Amino acid sequence: MADRVQVFDTTLRDGEQSPGVRLSMSQKLEIGRMLEDLGVNVIEAGFPISSPGDFESVNTLSKELRNVTVCGLTRAVAKDIECAADALKPAARPRIHTGLGVSNSHLDHKLKMTKEQALEKGVAAVKLARSFVDDVEYFMEDSGRGYLDHPEYLYQVVEAVIGAGATVINMPDTTGYMFPTEYRDFFANVIANVPNSDKATFSCHCHNDLGMATANTLGGVIGGARQVEVTVNGIGERAGNTSLEEVVMALHIRDDLFQVETSIKTEKLLAASRMVANLTGMIVQRNKAVVGANAYAHSSGIHQDGVLKERTTYEIIAPELVGAEKSEIILTARSGRHGLRHRLHELGFNFPEPRFEELYDRFLTLADTKSEVMDDDLRELVEAN
Repeated sequence: MADRVQVFDTTLRDGEQSPGVRLSMSQKLEIGRMLEDLGVNVIEAGFPISSPGDFESVNTLSKELRNVTVCGLTRAVAKDIECAADALKPAARPRIHTGLGVSNSHLDHKLKMTKEQALEKGVAAVKLARSFVDDVEYFMEDSGRGYLDHPEYLYQVVEAVIGAGATVINMPDTTGYMFPTEYRDFFANVIANVPNSDKATFSCHCHNDLGMATANTLGGVIGGARQVEVTVNGIGERAGNTSLEEVVMALHIRDDLFQVETSIKTEKLLAASRMVANLTGMIVQRNKAVVGANAYAHSSGIHQDGVLKERTTYEIIAPELVGAEKSEIILTARSGRHGLRHRLHELGFNFPEPRFEELYDRFLTLADTKSEVMDDDLRELVEAN
């Protein structure tokens, strides 16, 4: 069996932090059930101490979802951890996710702590969380920049919190600052330099400020991460989080490179994307990888000719693999004879070569005036020809 990567979905926590997004409890439960059915391993359902709504989200999903780990986020503060433990009481598989910043920026300006103080507080938080649940994830906020600041300190933190009982170590690139090879080496070096690293699972959590969240997460997997923290459609703070569908399909399509698998039912990805877009109001751009409206559409004549002869010439993902019905041939001024002939054949028309060439010339004239030539347009051309 291939090595397994756990999928940790934070659409309901980090994703809902997208400006303008507000989900009702019924909507959160609908998304939670969809994520469980999709095959995610962990659902981060909210930040219980932050509001009554977040407490209700974690508590309700803990009651309703029995085949997935339900996670609640906390600061490394006793009252946060106690609140999360209370919200998670009904869960079949509860996890508390706690932690502190580790970069110079966070230690000096946000936390106003020394490294030693932050480490002591983090260890205490893990020990308290372990008194409530067996599964504790520790996040080192802004660890991307923290690793570049002082790698030895991060090794010390990881060793200490694993010793205190942390089962998962989250090494987030909170500001989307890192480059994929840096993030890969970050994981490889932490795992190699921490004596008890074999006692925990290492997790990627990347933001997309420089457009590298997916690439960084995949770099982390190569470096040894075996959990990926993602959101459906990549929604989240600022420029967003790592996109669930992009990471899952990259691992699937390039299994020759990554040699890992996930439990995600890929044929449900498009439906999941559409549900989240509809409920959050966060529109998916047409050229979005994997689930965008244009992901399996071809308008260039060169591409149409290739894909009609053999799909894999221009499509590395079969549309059915993610729940799309089929590839689309979009007729534009850049479409060639092969694409036009194919669409006419679908409409039931077959013409001898001279008549087809005359129709093709008229098609090009029309296509220069429109962004897309539709079926009704073609029927009018045929009738007028």
